[in-house]
Amino acid sequence: KKTVVVRALLTAFCGTATLMVANDVAAQAASTGLQRVEITGSSIRRVDAETALPVQVISKEEIVRTGATSTEELLNSISSLSSSGATANATGAGTATYGLATISLRGLGEERTLVLVNGRRLATYANGTGAVNVNVIPLAAIERIEVLKDGASAVYGSDAVAGVVNFILARKFQGVEVSAGAGTPTRSGGGKNQKASITAGFGSADDARLSGVVSASYEKEKALFAKDRSFSKTGINPPFYTAGATGQGNIEGAVIPGAFPNDRVAPFGNSPGTGYGNPLAAAKNCAQIQMFEAGKTNKGAPFCAFDSNAFVGLVPDRELFNLSGNLSFKLSPDIELFGDGLYSKSTVVQTYQPSPLRRSFAVGNSRLTGSKVDPSLILYPSNPNYPTAYLNQQGFTSLVGKPLAITSRVFDFGPRSNSDESEQARFVVGARGTVAKQDYEVAAATNQNRLSGSVPTGYFSVTDYNKIINDPANNWNPYAPGGIQSGPLADKLQSAKYTGATLTGKSTTDSVDGRLSGDIFMAPGGQAQYAAGLQFRRDKLDRSPSPALLSGDIAGLGGAAAPVDRSRTVSSAFTELNIPVTKQIEVNASVRGDRYNDVGNSTSYKTSARWQPNSSVLIRGSLGTGFRAPTLADLWLPQILGTTAQFNDPATGQTNLQVNGITGGNPDLKPERSKQASVGFVISPVKNFTVGMDYFNIRVRDILATPSAQEVVSRFRAGDSAYSNLVVLSGNEVDTVKTILANTGSAKVAGFDLFAAYRHNIGENRLDFGLNGTYMSKYDQTSPGGALSKKVGTLVEADGTPVIGADNGGVILRWKHAFTAAWTVGNWTTALTQKYTSRYEAGHDLNDEPTFVRAQSIYDVNVTFKGVKNLTLGAGVKNVFDKQPSTFVPVSNQFQAGYDITQYDPRGRFAYVNATYRFR
Repeated sequence: KKTVVVRALLTAFCGTATLMVANDVAAQAASTGLQRVEITGSSIRRVDAETALPVQVISKEEIVRTGATSTEELLNSISSLSSSGATANATGAGTATYGLATISLRGLGEERTLVLVNGRRLATYANGTGAVNVNVIPLAAIERIEVLKDGASAVYGSDAVAGVVNFILARKFQGVEVSAGAGTPTRSGGGKNQKASITAGFGSADDARLSGVVSASYEKEKALFAKDRSFSKTGINPPFYTAGATGQGNIEGAVIPGAFPNDRVAPFGNSPGTGYGNPLAAAKNCAQIQMFEAGKTNKGAPFCAFDSNAFVGLVPDRELFNLSGNLSFKLSPDIELFGDGLYSKSTVVQTYQPSPLRRSFAVGNSRLTGSKVDPSLILYPSNPNYPTAYLNQQGFTSLVGKPLAITSRVFDFGPRSNSDESEQARFVVGARGTVAKQDYEVAAATNQNRLSGSVPTGYFSVTDYNKIINDPANNWNPYAPGGIQSGPLADKLQSAKYTGATLTGKSTTDSVDGRLSGDIFMAPGGQAQYAAGLQFRRDKLDRSPSPALLSGDIAGLGGAAAPVDRSRTVSSAFTELNIPVTKQIEVNASVRGDRYNDVGNSTSYKTSARWQPNSSVLIRGSLGTGFRAPTLADLWLPQILGTTAQFNDPATGQTNLQVNGITGGNPDLKPERSKQASVGFVISPVKNFTVGMDYFNIRVRDILATPSAQEVVSRFRAGDSAYSNLVVLSGNEVDTVKTILANTGSAKVAGFDLFAAYRHNIGENRLDFGLNGTYMSKYDQTSPGGALSKKVGTLVEADGTPVIGADNGGVILRWKHAFTAAWTVGNWTTALTQKYTSRYEAGHDLNDEPTFVRAQSIYDVNVTFKGVKNLTLGAGVKNVFDKQPSTFVPVSNQFQAGYDITQYDPRGRFAYVNATYRFR
């Protein structure tokens, strides 16, 4: 029989303060036949869910109430999950995410948050990040989510530094259930979604010898573009920010055709205006080539820049098909065979602006340089479009009569689009039961992620394009109307068009595990329990860029990408002991050893304790260590020359620079190490009311991180010796930036989780309240050179430079919470949810003044009706008051303007309906 505090705990961990989770866990206990359940964070099966670790549980009913259209969106409402270090779908516009969406506990990053399905690992995403794509986990198949908000390397091994998110899929079901739903923003444009699912099961009764569940679902989301939202349709919004992307027709300087790498005639520009400006800017006619007048270069010349925003996608086209199932067969009361499978196919299409092109973007192209094609786009003096009058007018007479390097925004092939298809498959078979009154489970699992990236439109070969443009006979006109070539030259350029593959990859994880658990001896407070087990795992990554991507020859794909074909083996042993010291005090200890054949051994431990002096009070605490092993890509990705993300140079005042960039892995990496501690309480002072708080403290050293180009340049210019070999200058201008993965610095993270729940019965009606919030008191991170960033509530340092890690995107919020009130009257339940995020500092504006994103409260409403037998109807509105975002000045590489893509849903007010019918 569960005590008052156990039910209170289960209620408190449920975001909307219902008792659904208590019922779910009780049902799981009943279904095992052992009357024990396993809670995320422990290998010991317990009679109830009462542990010393903070675990938040999100029930099926709550998932439906959120109105979420993807698993990523659902998880954003959990206060302990930070945007910092996570990857959102929107970030795929402009970065090589290949459709990836991830989550980050405590802001420590996607790679330090372990994602499980039914308690076992999924294969990581095949682009090599080492993270799991949460959007391949279908909403319809999720029975509940358990979020362990504490380090768990002593139980699960690598990656569980910040905690664990465990998706429990439907395991017991009888009958057939069909569901369908649709949603749409209330403003015009895209962003609509549809979803449907069917679930069928049999043999769910406790005494059923054979039981199984199978579920299929489909999700579809339509793209939304920046042009359809007033806050994002332009990148020009003084004094906050102004667009500065590479423009058409700006003069870089004089060049010597055929003389690469000594082809530049000094001085030579690197900024978007590139020093010598643009004749159309002088004539106030940048609009003729889809540009705008952007001011003066560092040489005082007017130039044109590109406002890319209208072309950029805010929400991508997304399609997901899923099939999952499980089967169990009881050979006897003590032996059960089981198996489960998951297959998902996700397709994400991102669309954004046409590619830029200038000399610095092409110098790392091995095909171009090997073919002896000039990296610059050259305007010859013999060309009738040569700007002799402009050069004389501006006083650039030294350039007159010399071939000129010109920048381009290549509109000839239209906007770019990326289509990324990801398949996730996992199969587990095993046996469990009891032997000699001990519980056992053995299983073998194979799972993989396959990635196939392609580009349908907007891309071209730089080598082929430059070769055509640089033929003097073709008389290229960079000032043609619309910036688009016409006539025979336009026809020739189509031969440079590229459609085809970008990256294919396969990530595979195969494992065999076995464990034994049960009672070991009688302690003063009751039966002591143990668990012990072994695991063997083999990870493999095969990442294969297409020949075009490998060479860096396709404009707009971010430079050359390198292949990886590596594998590793991991052998692990673990044990756990739980001792009731007295009737009120329980102590738990666990230790795990992991042996990697490439980075050595690691041992992690954890101890925890709970004190329950009476049925209404629980005090708990834990102390442990953790680690994160470098991924296969971290270790073995070759170092290659490409192009950096945009950065500003504080020494020269140049902005939005992109130069040669050297990136890649590092075979000398060692694992990260962490220590974590937590202490908290849960009290139920009166019937149906619970409140609790947990303090957490995490320290990570030898952090595996790639510094951003901005960080490297800023610290280099500040004289930080740790960055002295990472920047190459040409004169005083930045020519090359090296951003290589390394064990860099450390981090100290601390804060509080607060939760409360209250239920009040009014006759046959019921009122429920629930609160889950996280307060971050500290997130201090050091760089390799010892520079300290205090990151809570800000994306920038006092001088406006980005904090360490800001290039990953996302802020460490000081406070975040979700508060829900639910009113049940008969067959009707109405729920109102407030999602609150606190104020934070963004980038500095154009006047170098600090800017802030104001505190934000978003309100969602959901109504559910169950008045017809076997039928459940639901409707709701997200962002009821259509709250608009604060103006946001980004400090990381974000193509969208006007709002923080990690904190605001650009769809705005979003209405949805859903229906579920169950055939019994």
